[in-house]
Amino acid sequence: MKSGLFHQFVQALKSGEKSASELTADCLQQIRSRDADVHAWVEVAPQPPLSSGALDGIPFGVKDIIETTNLRTQYGSPLFAGRYGGTEAGLVTALRQRGAVLLGKTHTTAFAYYDAPPTRNPLNPAHTPGGSSSGSAAAVAAGMVPFALGTQTQGSILRPASFCGICGFKPTFGLLPSDGILPFAPSLDTPGFFTQTAGDMHLFWQRFGNPMDVAAPRRLGSLQRPSPTIAGWSVDEVELPFPEKDILIAVQLINAYEGSRTHRDLWLRNGDRLGPKLAQLVSDGLKIGEGAYRNALATLANARVAVAGLYRDYPVLLSAAATGPAPRGLESTGDPRPNAPWTGLHGPAIAIPRPGAGLPVGLQLTAAIGNDDLLVQTARLVEAALYDRTGSSG
Repeated sequence: MKSGLFHQFVQALKSGEKSASELTADCLQQIRSRDADVHAWVEVAPQPPLSSGALDGIPFGVKDIIETTNLRTQYGSPLFAGRYGGTEAGLVTALRQRGAVLLGKTHTTAFAYYDAPPTRNPLNPAHTPGGSSSGSAAAVAAGMVPFALGTQTQGSILRPASFCGICGFKPTFGLLPSDGILPFAPSLDTPGFFTQTAGDMHLFWQRFGNPMDVAAPRRLGSLQRPSPTIAGWSVDEVELPFPEKDILIAVQLINAYEGSRTHRDLWLRNGDRLGPKLAQLVSDGLKIGEGAYRNALATLANARVAVAGLYRDYPVLLSAAATGPAPRGLESTGDPRPNAPWTGLHGPAIAIPRPGAGLPVGLQLTAAIGNDDLLVQTARLVEAALYDRTGSSG
């Protein structure tokens, strides 16, 4: 498999082939070339790094619900057009302190719900890139930036990664700082990253301060029917020890209960101007009682205990990252059901591209809470095996 843009940028800097300013210029040229069709960016205005470190000179994009100083944060909504926040999210600061160059802000669905932004899928502009981290996924897929920040409350990292044919990583819940990120459902909200390949994600995660001194398992569990064949691995079909439907229902209820209360005051002031789909969620979610909400939280707590037992036998589980390829049109950003249970289970999850004709459907890998390094390591090796098997390595 050909190396992704993150690898290419790291190598260009290491070899002296290009300087940091030249790599930023390359990204800006690619944006000029492609963004008129893709519409990934809200604002492009490169910001200097705060210090020097393992990400020196690497440009990145940030989803428009994440606060940044000197750049607008508008939450994907005309209600906040022109808004500048007074703080910077801790995760953005951590990247800039390691030398990364903040290139600009990427489009999101309004308040990171389902009301779609103008962003199009770079693989076919007639199709959605997914939501809510639409712009970040599209910017990486279009080669405009080697990595970007997104967030996931149900499937907002993994689904766009699948639709755009790239890698999306949602780390363990609470592992990364969430200060300065607009909340939706705080029991589920998780920041994460996009790169072009799982190999890129592995290198990025390493340079972000994770030693990766962990061996990948050679035995994988698959929830797909039929299970994928991966050279070098034993792949066994398995069943979840807890009803996946119950996990999904609990996640959806928590999303509606917490999301409606997060945005209640805005809805009372603005009604449908919040976005018709979000306004409906708030209206419906405010009718959910606390008892039902507490029961949903308990369901997820019980599910985490049950699924932890399966992860002891199969440290990494495989499933489809989406219900199918990216839908045509921009009205729907797709269905988060393949991803939402794993968000609720709070463990790390990653979507990796896999070879095939037409618009892609990624492969989703998940692991137990805290096993982020193991998951990223496994994803890199599984991706390489999938592409080697097709003769597409490079």
